[in-house]
Amino acid sequence: MNSWDAGLAGLLVGTMGVSLLSNALVLLCLLHSPDIRRQAPALFTLNLTCGNLLCTVVNMPLTLAGVVAQRQPAGDRLCRLAAFLDTFLAANSMLSMAALSIDRWVAVVFPLSYRAKMRLRDAALMVAYTWLHALTFPAAALALSWLGFHQLYASCTLCSRRPDERLRFAIFTGAFHALSFLLSFVVLCCTYLKVLKVARFHCKRIDVITMQTLVLLVDLHPR
Repeated sequence: MNSWDAGLAGLLVGTMGVSLLSNALVLLCLLHSPDIRRQAPALFTLNLTCGNLLCTVVNMPLTLAGVVAQRQPAGDRLCRLAAFLDTFLAANSMLSMAALSIDRWVAVVFPLSYRAKMRLRDAALMVAYTWLHALTFPAAALALSWLGFHQLYASCTLCSRRPDERLRFAIFTGAFHALSFLLSFVVLCCTYLKVLKVARFHCKRIDVITMQTLVLLVDLHPR
């Protein structure tokens, strides 16, 4: 193992430690706060946290073993299972982030009707959609035998070993990244830009009200 692989292995170990600690703290907060659990964003946070913990416990150790050993870290069935989880959890995490951004947009843009627009049932439906969306691509990849150990990434993930399937596999991976990562990125940008516009508008109103109050206090001050 060269210095590059050793550094990558050390980075993976550090990332695993930080991920375990941070996500465990989030779970503790959810467990010990009934007020947080009653809110709709708790479902998105719980979905994201559990996915991150599962990735940290299952996928990252296998990737670490692949980096250290420079070969497939487990049997074919276990590697395909890990690749299925890796693809599902990656998409689910990004879609959960997009769902959280939509929730924050509704909370900021429609503060008076937020509780009516974003109920626990609505949040559960959004989480169910993220699961269905995220499961679609790994299920298709499993049916097409496009899950296994990728030598370049040293991990069990999407891969195709047949040269005649390169075009189809490229189209598949492009669609997967576009409909999972790019879509989530666009949703995040659009929602938080709307939140920023609302925040700037209210800041301007606060500045105007503050100046009017100061002028009124100056006028009322006894000379």
